[in-house]
Amino acid sequence: MSTDRLAGEAEPTPPRGAEPHPADAEPGADSRGAAEGPGGEEAGGEEAGAPRGGDAPAGKARSAVAEALAAAVRAVESGERDAASFFNEPKAKPAARRPAPAPAATGTAAGPAVAGPGAMAPPVRAARVAPSAGLTEVLTAGGAPEALAGQVAEALGEHAAEELREDPWRLLAVPAVRPEQADGFARALLGDACGPGDERRARALVARFLERAALTGHTVLESSAVVAELSRCSVPDPEAALRDVLAEGTVLVFREGPEDGTENGEETEEPEEPVRLLLGLDRYAMAEESLADGLARLVNAAPEPGEGWAAAAEDAPSPSAAELIRAAAASGLVTHSGGEAARAEPAALVTAAAGLGLRAWAAAHTEDGRRRLTGLGVAGAVTVAGLLSGQEGPGRDADGALALDVLAVLDAPQLDVETAALLVESLADGTRLVLSGDPGVLWSAGPGRVFADVLAARACPAVVSRTPDPGPIGELVSGIGIGELGQVAAPGKEVVIVPVREPGEAVHRAVQLVADSVPRAFGVEPGDVQVIAPGHGGPAGTRALNAALKERLNPGPGRFGGFDPGDRVAHVPAPGRMVPCTVVSADAEGLRLDCGGTPVVVPRERVGDEVRHGWAVTAHQAAGARWPAAVVVLPGDAAPTLTRSWVYTAFGRAERHLSVVHGVEQALPRAVAEVPAKERTTRLRALLEAQTRQAG
Repeated sequence: MSTDRLAGEAEPTPPRGAEPHPADAEPGADSRGAAEGPGGEEAGGEEAGAPRGGDAPAGKARSAVAEALAAAVRAVESGERDAASFFNEPKAKPAARRPAPAPAATGTAAGPAVAGPGAMAPPVRAARVAPSAGLTEVLTAGGAPEALAGQVAEALGEHAAEELREDPWRLLAVPAVRPEQADGFARALLGDACGPGDERRARALVARFLERAALTGHTVLESSAVVAELSRCSVPDPEAALRDVLAEGTVLVFREGPEDGTENGEETEEPEEPVRLLLGLDRYAMAEESLADGLARLVNAAPEPGEGWAAAAEDAPSPSAAELIRAAAASGLVTHSGGEAARAEPAALVTAAAGLGLRAWAAAHTEDGRRRLTGLGVAGAVTVAGLLSGQEGPGRDADGALALDVLAVLDAPQLDVETAALLVESLADGTRLVLSGDPGVLWSAGPGRVFADVLAARACPAVVSRTPDPGPIGELVSGIGIGELGQVAAPGKEVVIVPVREPGEAVHRAVQLVADSVPRAFGVEPGDVQVIAPGHGGPAGTRALNAALKERLNPGPGRFGGFDPGDRVAHVPAPGRMVPCTVVSADAEGLRLDCGGTPVVVPRERVGDEVRHGWAVTAHQAAGARWPAAVVVLPGDAAPTLTRSWVYTAFGRAERHLSVVHGVEQALPRAVAEVPAKERTTRLRALLEAQTRQAG
């Protein structure tokens, strides 16, 4: 890669400090420590509303129970004491406590959301449930802050108070609450009636492990991993506790591998590979099984090619497009792999199918992807979310199926298992489905690795494009895809490396590139330059970068819940889906955004969950979209988190120019060469392979 400095670029100077924005959580995102996973990693910093230790907010008195809970949490987090030791202490009597006033909400008065880009047909967030007085009383008695009541009510429903009295560990249903905090809460409510081996505790912990694993992409976990987590949480006999949980049916159990020393009905001396016991929540298990059945249904119900397909293949713009058209003509399910330039091939397929009189559509992951399809001449271009919601596309027929004959889904690696299952369930028998995408990019923000599993199962025809991405950026990204980070000729400074020594310098250089250097050298407006970072937190994460970029590009007091008119924001209307928008104003209905020409209103109570500044985003948020220029920031502390797929995705977001603010030294080529992707445990591949074997 070129290490040239952009013409006229100034020497680095220290940037100003930046405060984190309160709404940074992104389910399944690639931020460092964004979610507590099977290994116990979790986000740095405090979660709002969680009963953590530390000082209480000014003006709020703390009860004796709250103080004891805070002390317990601090002791466990610091390693001074084991969590189990607190179960042997006498219960503290809660002092009388006057309810604290509810925290002021950001934004403006609540109002109905206006549907916009990225809206989903199924509910993607639980309906708001007003916390009852009884719930507040239970939380107060257990030493948890009243501010947590809204999250608890949303997680447990209208009977949350009764559920917590019967089982205090149900508090773990709130993502912000940690096991140590739930232990203190249970001790405060139950006293000597509870202990580290309480079956209710094990049940809640197992459910939590699986939910947190889903945030990092797993649909199931191996039983050994769950046992290890129970042991880490001081469950006395973790294997026995897990057996009790399984006997209650709280989670589902699956066997993967040879069945009891038999293979294809014949006895074998010993299994070729060990049998794995996998544990999963029913929602993801049902989604994977439904998806596998639906894909098999499409394969088995493949329509006859009919007239015109051969001629359409002959008229295709490229050999790869012709191959894809022929494959889709003969099969109900086809996979298509390729980079950015290869998007023209499914576009050609959809155009050809429409020319044959078929109802043919193409669906992209993002609004930007939809626009690029339109630019390739596709008349029926939609987003996956818009198609499922009915806001885009052909709508549904009398039977409830999508009214189409051919569907090409681009950006297929971004399909999580639940969205993919919903999509396939919506297709009638005889529909041709093409899953198209770049296998090198990051997998979905939600659980599963649908595209990778379908490819690995070899359950349908697979077309691999032979169309390379052009230019120095295309050459660089193609090399990364095969594990090689080489130098590329960039005579027009299409690729520039900006070395930095420490995170503060990285923030400063990123701001300088966006505001000055790239616009001056390439004529690209700052609004068309996207900054991409490995995570939200840290001194050079998206929070710090966005604070510095706002100060430079759109300074203001943040009078609309932290936002000002003209702020560039990332709107996340559904987990794993980011829509770039600009703040217009705020009024009684909520925060008003302009999302690519579509007006969107985010109600006040949703702003903290759905909106954050968007000059800088993570690679997961950027997947499926491209910008004229991209600035990828790699501070030194990002080295342990880098993978080939992350680098491939981040670098591939640039169309004309890529600047890499490089502070990870040899960790970058090492990640490209040696760390392909973060593993995910799923069942889809095994399900598809089993169906293929049964079909002979």
